[in-house]
Amino acid sequence: MAASSNSDRATVPPDLPSPPFLHVPGLANLRDAGGYAIQGKPGKAVRRGVIFRSADLTQLEDEGVAVLRLLGITHVFDLRSVTELEKAGHPPPKTWEGAARVFVPVFLDKDYSPEALALRFRNYSDGPEGFVKAYGGILASAAEPDHPYSPFRTVLEHVASSASPPAPFLVHCTAGKDRTGVLVALLLALCGADDDTIAREYSLTDLGLAPRREEIVQHLMAGEALFGDRKRAERMVGAQKENMLGTLALIRERYGSAESYVVNHLGMSQASVERIRQNLVVNLADGEKPLDCTTFDAKLKEAESRL
Repeated sequence: MAASSNSDRATVPPDLPSPPFLHVPGLANLRDAGGYAIQGKPGKAVRRGVIFRSADLTQLEDEGVAVLRLLGITHVFDLRSVTELEKAGHPPPKTWEGAARVFVPVFLDKDYSPEALALRFRNYSDGPEGFVKAYGGILASAAEPDHPYSPFRTVLEHVASSASPPAPFLVHCTAGKDRTGVLVALLLALCGADDDTIAREYSLTDLGLAPRREEIVQHLMAGEALFGDRKRAERMVGAQKENMLGTLALIRERYGSAESYVVNHLGMSQASVERIRQNLVVNLADGEKPLDCTTFDAKLKEAESRL
C-alpha cells in the first residue's frame, strides 16, 4: 500500500495544482516528485512524501520552516556552488532541528544559476539545444571520478541506504530547475517512469517559479548576455518539456540508460539501484490513481502564454 504523507496537511495557493505543489512561505517551486506511474507496471507508482524539490532556501521564512518540519524532511541537499553562495549575498539558508543541510555542489566554482546559463549558452536561448548542452555538462560534472562531493551519488546513496519508507528529503539548487531537474529526472527514470512523465514533471517549474519569475527575468535582462531582451530572458527561465526530452535522449546516447550512468559513471552498485527502486516504488492503494501530468497542461499553457 502507498504510504500516507504529511504533505497532505500542507497548503498550496489555489493557482497551483496540489498535488504536487506545496505552499511554504519564502520558498518557491516546492513540490513532491512522487505519485507518478511506473511504465509497464499498472498499480505501481513513485512513493509520495519522500522526494521534495524546490528553489533555494535563502528567503525561507520561519513559518515556512514550520511547514518543512511538518513534512518530516531530515536532509536538505544543496547543489549550488560556492561561487553562487558568495554571489547571492544572503545569510546562510535556514536550518532546523532534525534536518541536516548537506552541501553537494555539482560544480565547485561555477555559477550555474539561470543568469549564468544565459551567458554561457546565449547562442542557444531560443530553443532546447542550449538546455540539453547545459544538462549534459551537469551530468558530466556530477560523474567526475575525483569530484570531492560526488553530488548525485551522495543523494542517490542516501535513498538506497535508508530504511523503507525512506525519510523525506529536499533537493534544491538556485531556481530548482536545472541541476535539481536533472537529478530528479534520474531518480524517476530509475524508478521506471517514462520520458513523457519525467519531462512533464520537469515542466511544472514553469508554474512553481511564477512567484520569482519576474525577479529572475530582471536579473537576466540586466546582464551582458541578454541585456534588455525580455523574450529571450523569459525563455531562459522556462522549463519546456523538450529540454528534458532532449536530455533523456542524450543520456541514452551518451551513457546507454539512466541506470548505466548511475552504475558505470557514478560508481553505484547494482544492489544500490535495486534498493532505490524498493524504497521508492510502491503499490497504489485501492481506488488510488497515479498523478496524471496531463491534467496540468491547461495551467502550463496558460503560464507559457505569459512568456
